[in-house]
Amino acid sequence: MREFQGRVVAPGTVTAPALVSHGGLNTLASFQKALQFGDKKATCGDQNNPDLYGKEMLGKALCLPQTIGSTTGGLVLYCACAMERQPACMLFSKPIDSLAAAGSILASVWLEGVSMPVVDSLGEEFLSYVKEGMTITVKENGVVCVT
Repeated sequence: MREFQGRVVAPGTVTAPALVSHGGLNTLASFQKALQFGDKKATCGDQNNPDLYGKEMLGKALCLPQTIGSTTGGLVLYCACAMERQPACMLFSKPIDSLAAAGSILASVWLEGVSMPVVDSLGEEFLSYVKEGMTITVKENGVVCVT
């Protein structure tokens, strides 16, 4: 087991299997099927992300360096949470961008009973260490345990 300390962006605790992307997450392309076409498993639709394309994001600990793409990113994350099609948590090796932060923070504040903890600044070592399917536990203080 390894522990990594990050910065809490959206609070919460969760344990979930890891889903890892070594490239940036295009939020609109990734969640489009879930938000527009009723895909309740939030299957990643971003063909430019070979790590995630075609994989279910719902209920997974999404481990990634950063988000990329459209200025709709924050709204997409908020809507995924509102429709209960969000990852269990989002864990960033780099500092989170303002759009993704806004969407995840608004979801944590405005949506009752919906949780998607977000921790950033976990470091490159985190993203190198974690592998798909490993168990991730996010603690309230931003500690992420990987087993």
